[in-house]
Amino acid sequence: MKPNVAAKFDQGLSPRQFVEGMTQNQQAFESWYEKFVWEDDSDREYFESLNHRDDLRVLILAADWCGDVVRNVPVVFRILETAGIKTEVLILEDHPEVMDNFLTMGGRAVPIVIFADTGGYVLGHWGPRPEHVQSLMNEFKRENPDREASDYQSKIAEVRKAMGQAYGEGTESHAVIAQELRSLISGF
Repeated sequence: MKPNVAAKFDQGLSPRQFVEGMTQNQQAFESWYEKFVWEDDSDREYFESLNHRDDLRVLILAADWCGDVVRNVPVVFRILETAGIKTEVLILEDHPEVMDNFLTMGGRAVPIVIFADTGGYVLGHWGPRPEHVQSLMNEFKRENPDREASDYQSKIAEVRKAMGQAYGEGTESHAVIAQELRSLISGF
């Protein structure tokens, strides 16, 4: 069971504050933000339809040094802006106790997009990557549990390259993220 996150409401940064405070990767982050376009009108219409809902809040665990944050959070920001859902960013290093409740295969990985009701009850979460990209890391970790193995670093470099290819060279993953978020939110 996930913890209640109400105590973290109003403790984070607005999306704009997060971007303005970035000390790494700000230009790349803003570039991904500007490149976002709706690939599917029904997805855009779905998220626009959420503007009447005032029962959802989003906390995003993030860090500006993380490549997955730089690729995925601009898309999430755009989608949540369209939905009109109040969104705050919690910096990973400042909120380790929240991060530890949303581990990925036992490890800390960001971004994690936490959806809660206005009382702080966690309804669901997404992240750190689109499922088709994350599945490559999941398989790697299952097959390579020993981080001290002599070939671990070379193998993880290979899987990271494969993950980059799975993201695609352009904005292909943006529509996937929209569909995954739509599927998640549709459940609550």
